[in-house]
This record gives sequence, structure tokens and C-alpha cells, in this order.
Amino acid sequence: MVSRRLALRGGVLGAIGGILAGGDANAEPVAAGGAVAQRGDEGSDRIATSIDKLRDELHIDRQFTEIAAIREAQKTFLRVNGKFPDYIDVGSDIWFQVHDWHVRWQQPLTIGRDPLNRYTIVLNQTAVVLRPDSLPSYVSLPYDSR
Repeated sequence: MVSRRLALRGGVLGAIGGILAGGDANAEPVAAGGAVAQRGDEGSDRIATSIDKLRDELHIDRQFTEIAAIREAQKTFLRVNGKFPDYIDVGSDIWFQVHDWHVRWQQPLTIGRDPLNRYTIVLNQTAVVLRPDSLPSYVSLPYDSR
């Protein structure tokens, strides 16, 4: 049985190769063997370049730049305290980036309110608290409920 990944990879590579080759089905074959080899090398180079660009785009997509600031604060707190923080206060831009990250990656949204009636959203066992009175890009030091 063919795996889904293998089938998709073969289809994508075939499509890219067909697009990059750009040859006409009714065209006359080239008589000189060196010209065919050179065209084949150029086509291979273009395919390799296209695959590299695609790989870079996928890698950038998986870096989660929307939540990078919160993750860094969580990692620092984790190294010092051996656990994730209970709360991190953030400005409106960061809070909406966390919200959009949940929507984009189809993660369950756990939105609530804290005892001071501020909006919260849970990210990796940490309640991200919206502080509309702060700067939009504000990220506080993480803290615990105790």
C-alpha cells in the first residue's frame, strides 16, 4: 500500500517537474546530445531551487512567530522554576496573535476571565491575560497565582 505522504510527494514533484520543463509535446526532439543534457541539468537545478524555496516556506511557517515572545518567557520561567507559569500579562496585539494562532492551527480556544474580570486565553498551560491598558506589544514577566 502506498502511503499518503509518498503519493503526495510524487504528485508534487511530478507537477513541479512538468511545469519547470515547459516543453511542448509536439516539439521536435533536439538532435545534439549535449544540448539535451544541458537542458536536463538546468531543469534539475530549477526543480531543486523550487523544492528549497518550498522547504524554507514550510520551515518558516512552523516557527510560530506569532507566539514566540510568550514562548521565550515561558521557557525562561520553566528553567528557573521547573514548571510553566500560571499567568503572563500581554498587550492587545500579542493577545490577538495568540488568539489567531489558535484559530490558524485549529487548537481549542479556552477563553475566560480572571478574578479581576480581564480576558484570558490558555496557551501551553499558561493563562495569557489581556491588559488593554498597556502597550499593544507588551509582554510581562510570567508569574504564579501564589
